[in-house]
Amino acid sequence: MEMSNGLSPRHGISSINREKNEGNGGPNLQILDLETENAIRSDHHFHSMSALEILRETVRILRYNLSGFMAIAAVLICPVSAVLLSNVFIDQYLVKRLSLRLLLVANSSGLPIKPFIKQSCQKLSESVVSATMCFPLFATLSLLSKAAVVYSVDCTYSRKKFDSSKFFVIVSKIWKRILITYLWVCGVISGCITLFLVLLVVVSSVFSVMGFPPDLILYPAMVIGLIFSVTLANAIIICNIAVVISVLEDVSGPQALLRSSSLIKGQTQVGLLIFLGSTIGMAFVEGLFEHRVKTLSYGDGSSRIWEGPLLVVMYSFVVLIDSMNSTVFYFSCKSYRMESTDEESEPVLEALTLHSGSSDTQ
Repeated sequence: MEMSNGLSPRHGISSINREKNEGNGGPNLQILDLETENAIRSDHHFHSMSALEILRETVRILRYNLSGFMAIAAVLICPVSAVLLSNVFIDQYLVKRLSLRLLLVANSSGLPIKPFIKQSCQKLSESVVSATMCFPLFATLSLLSKAAVVYSVDCTYSRKKFDSSKFFVIVSKIWKRILITYLWVCGVISGCITLFLVLLVVVSSVFSVMGFPPDLILYPAMVIGLIFSVTLANAIIICNIAVVISVLEDVSGPQALLRSSSLIKGQTQVGLLIFLGSTIGMAFVEGLFEHRVKTLSYGDGSSRIWEGPLLVVMYSFVVLIDSMNSTVFYFSCKSYRMESTDEESEPVLEALTLHSGSSDTQ
């Protein structure tokens, strides 16, 4: 079976060129309130969307298929969120050893061992150990939840409800390319962090050899950290869209990453704002969990009984919105590119579904 290398919302983006030829430039794609019992208008039209418009679009999609997205959050996202927030799989001994190694490297390179440096090493150590220990969970439930969210958003643009049976048929066919893309994503992010650490040590060592005091060495290190933060944010945006592409298009691995980088060109600022909002939301819930559940308790610790699950649900909701934002951002960039170049693409997921349906009939 031959499949094209692109996917658009099946009744939305694929009709953009027909709408242009007919002179019917419709408004931005919107989803009506559920109480009106109306589906998505057939004459809606994408344009280059801002971060706020993408968030509004995400809320409309969530309202249109609330039960499906809540099921995804409850079954696939909440277990991962509970593990991440509780740090149940983190070996504190490994965290302390890795943190100590990082502090020794920082000290040898000339950086002053200040509370900020200690906290940064501690946080980095926890992130590395958590990512390593939870990798099987990330590569299964977390990745499956992202694929389910992408499929649900695509179904919404097609004015269809989420069909779990069709979803699992499709995932069984495309899981390999999703997993390959995720492994490349892990490699890219790990490479960015490694490059940052190496560059930080080299620059700090050079300034130390030149005779600069440790307090002055901290300033170029902070500049490198700022540049790294922006670079890492851009890399994460590209990686998030690459995962969406691996679900919706017949590409994977480095091809998906390159296509993602090309697709969001000119829309990086929107992606950064989306990433910033999601990061702030997740960090806020993580901080609440750390303070209210791990640190504080009322008397016998009864506060943990209801605050812990509540914060897990809040964190899962932020993760769900982040995945939906990434998918809507992909569709926005995709349709904008297609409209600019007058190209059309065939729906890969629909082709897979039709093919599986015909196979079952036979």
